[in-house]
Amino acid sequence: MLSLLVTAPVLGPGYLLLRDAVSTPRSYLTDAALGLSEAAPRALPQDFFIAVTSAVLDGGVVVKLLLVGGLWLAGWGAARLAAEVLAAGLPGQFIAATLAVWNPYVAERLLQGHWSLLVGYGCLPWVATAVVRLRTGCGSPFALAFWIAVAGLTPTGLLLALLVALTCVAVPGDGWGRVRVAAVGFLAAVLAALPWLTAALLGGAVNASAAESSAGIHAFAARAEPGLGTLGSLAGLGGIWNSAATPASRASLFAVLATVVLLGVVAAGLPVVLRAPARRMTLPLLVLAAVAVIGPALLATGPGLAFVESAVRAIPGLGVLRDGQKWVALAMPGYTLAAAAAPLTLHRRLPASATAAVCCVALIAVLPDLAWGLGGQMRAVHYPAGWAAAAAQINADPRPVAVLPPDMMRQFSWSGPAPVLDPLPRWVRADVLSTGDLSIGGHTVPGEGARARAVQDMLLSGASPQQLADAGVGWVVRETDGDVAVQRIGGSAPAATHRGLLIVAHLVWLGLLIGAGVGLAAQTVRAARRRP
Repeated sequence: MLSLLVTAPVLGPGYLLLRDAVSTPRSYLTDAALGLSEAAPRALPQDFFIAVTSAVLDGGVVVKLLLVGGLWLAGWGAARLAAEVLAAGLPGQFIAATLAVWNPYVAERLLQGHWSLLVGYGCLPWVATAVVRLRTGCGSPFALAFWIAVAGLTPTGLLLALLVALTCVAVPGDGWGRVRVAAVGFLAAVLAALPWLTAALLGGAVNASAAESSAGIHAFAARAEPGLGTLGSLAGLGGIWNSAATPASRASLFAVLATVVLLGVVAAGLPVVLRAPARRMTLPLLVLAAVAVIGPALLATGPGLAFVESAVRAIPGLGVLRDGQKWVALAMPGYTLAAAAAPLTLHRRLPASATAAVCCVALIAVLPDLAWGLGGQMRAVHYPAGWAAAAAQINADPRPVAVLPPDMMRQFSWSGPAPVLDPLPRWVRADVLSTGDLSIGGHTVPGEGARARAVQDMLLSGASPQQLADAGVGWVVRETDGDVAVQRIGGSAPAATHRGLLIVAHLVWLGLLIGAGVGLAAQTVRAARRRP
């Protein structure tokens, strides 16, 4: 119910278009979708998966199913984790599910358009449950591999899942040994990471300049919300770098009350989860929660930013650390376990059902603008007819596309007041040249698209069609608020090498996902048949 209440405006006819969230009727296995571009492979294997599934199901529907599924999995998984570790009963499970779905992290990531990150977020309690069950002798390695593969829809989701898995290895038990469980989790993570690891090694994105890395690090640092400071904002599961992707209730001193309520619900259960024997099962995730809050807060300080900048200069692939607030997702399993124990702590003063009702209502009440697509900001929109016609024209003769205006983000009256990533690259068979530059707070964070930047300069300086064709431009598309104009230039570019290798890497991830899912389903059916 909570997941549907959050996403309801998106579920009607139309497409999700909100900042980084872009869905189109169809996507294709372009070089960019496989990671064979100048940009860092941040959306692998997500782009591959949508390209494959949108061949049989409308791409907008695919994204909606994944978005709702991610939130649903977060709530259901938190309840399952609480039941497995604490035997918290239905009251505790209701609190855990509510906290997992209804919190500032979910709200801010939805407003930023990070729906695929929320799929990985939704897998975290399932990963924790799978490891706990393996350690206690009643789990399946298929479950751990499956949930890691699902979280691996994005690189960040995979890293979050792996960290949770390795943390939960510390849970005591007489089942699988720690080394054996860690080996299964790590092997599954390596296989799931093959798409973006391969793309990063073959592409040029890891060679980003130190200036580009430095600009991104400062712009994407965690942000203090009113009255809280950076540490308080992160402890309340808020603090995203983009102030425009913050719910209205978090943009005022009301955020202080909301944070006090959320942390109060978590603190209410601490006397139980820190008491033996529960402490042995819950302590690893509670420690991870503390690190997930304190770590990004430290990295947002002057010395912390300098440390990250030095690390990225030495190892460019560590640019994944620049959005520090996204790692606060690691606090969710520990937070939900502590919150689920609140009825056990307060049972002498309040019935468990009353405690659950008060906690759930309080968590929802202090974040009211998460409801109904964050007050209608997240909704299904319709493309003007010209977009489908332009995509069809380019798809009939797929050649490299240059786009005007040159900015990566667009502002369309028909998609709402928030900016949105240019949808064209996800709708055509051809590769669309993009610099990847982002404007944040009046400052430009440069992207990795050196070739696209050179073509952009040519367009802005009035280069002739022949000059553009010689530079490998096949089409020029001019996007205005209500229409799209397409001009054929006729240039072409050599096909990217290593396409076959990248397809194989993606198929390894897909094979892990399907194989582990089938194995988990088979074991679940067999276990159900053995029950009396």
